[in-house]
Amino acid sequence: MSKKGHALIASYFAEHGIVSADLKSFDNFVENTLQEILKENQTIEPTIIPSNVDEFKICLDKIWVTKPEITEADGSTRPVYPIEARMRKLSYAAPVFLEVSAHINGVQRESFKTQIGSLPIMLRSKSCHLNGLSREELIQHGEDPDDPGGYFIINGTEKVIVNIEDLASNRFVVEKNSTGVSKYSGKVFSERGSYKIPHEIERLKDGIFYLSFTRVKRIPLIAVIKALGLTRDEEIMKMVGLPNNNEVIINLYDFVDLKNEEDSLDFISKKVGISQTREVRLERMAEILDKYLLPHVGLQPEDRLMKAYNLCKYLRHYIRASNGEVPLDDKDHYMNKRLKMAGELLADLFRVNMKVLIGDMLYNFQRIVKRGKFPSIRVIIREKLLTQKVYSSLATGNWVGGRTGVCQRMERLNFLHALSHLQRVVSPLSASQENFEARTLHATHLGRLCPSETPEGTNIGLRKNLALLSRPSPAVNEDEVLKEAKRLGLVLAR
Repeated sequence: MSKKGHALIASYFAEHGIVSADLKSFDNFVENTLQEILKENQTIEPTIIPSNVDEFKICLDKIWVTKPEITEADGSTRPVYPIEARMRKLSYAAPVFLEVSAHINGVQRESFKTQIGSLPIMLRSKSCHLNGLSREELIQHGEDPDDPGGYFIINGTEKVIVNIEDLASNRFVVEKNSTGVSKYSGKVFSERGSYKIPHEIERLKDGIFYLSFTRVKRIPLIAVIKALGLTRDEEIMKMVGLPNNNEVIINLYDFVDLKNEEDSLDFISKKVGISQTREVRLERMAEILDKYLLPHVGLQPEDRLMKAYNLCKYLRHYIRASNGEVPLDDKDHYMNKRLKMAGELLADLFRVNMKVLIGDMLYNFQRIVKRGKFPSIRVIIREKLLTQKVYSSLATGNWVGGRTGVCQRMERLNFLHALSHLQRVVSPLSASQENFEARTLHATHLGRLCPSETPEGTNIGLRKNLALLSRPSPAVNEDEVLKEAKRLGLVLAR
């Protein structure tokens, strides 16, 4: 390589570092995602409350993480650095604090700050004591100044959270089926917060388009669109927007009797098997559509029309792809993939365990109320519960959703091997199955994934490594993109 090439690469790494994307992902988790998770569970309302109280609720107001510290045997706390955590077999973790308030009959009565657990801190992130230190200061603290960080220390062991390659959420993909009753199927994983719900559109031999999501299996798509508020056939045809609409016309003709939202909801509820009175059926079906149908579009009744527009858009793409007017979607194209980095994976773990902590708080509160006492919410929060569950997942590698091997012991055979482990990308596909296409090198891997660094044997092509100069871009707030698109002339159909 020429001197210019060496200088260029040296200047790149002086600015960006090999694990900068992991560090940014973790920093975003600490600074933004933790608060978003708290917002999802902001108000807790116990079902059992004291008899002299009309309304009682617990509000989780704010969450924040400090710098790593250690509590000694005498109860004193002090900052801890990574070298001490390694030598004393400790976890390099920082306290997580929560601001909680109790509201009785709409009036705030109690508000305090409490520690709800400890969060392992990624080395060299903004929450780490090593962040921003010079080479000399790093050497004084017993650290290798060339060590990139990007890993955790759990009970003295260095642990790496491996990047997971997964299909992109909220993207509609049409593919050809080798088996099954439908020749083509269109799939989308709708993700929002703790929801990740698979949806499937297919056309059976009767020519009717069917939609499946969660436990709702094969209900006519047109009936769902009408139940969401797009009841006029003319509007549905316009939103699908195909020059040759024969297939849509056949579907509309079959469900011409569904004149309004209520009839459509009733029709779907009977198909699903809800067997209560009409009012209860309609209410339950509407709740299912709001909560579990395309949650990424919205969870409120006012989002139903936008969900109907999205289903029309999916239907248009499905018809065009199945008729050969546009090419089928390539699942292995890297445009249809996303990398789940340390921040996103920790968010999944924290989201589930936050619900466990809230469930435990509710149980403790209601247990004490049953005894005729009115407890302070300070006594119902168990600090060690969250810590134990997070540490357990990082120590064993067993993650929420049944994934294993997410967190691994860092391999330090040599410096290059350590860098390679920090750059690893794992596919969730089973190593025992063939999956030839998923294992092969794709043109879109160029510049993103290393073409040669993959193991021989069953894991070939499923365990990959990021290219040295590749940098995964972080997720962007959709509201900002929409705002910019509107500024450039985008008009939303309502």
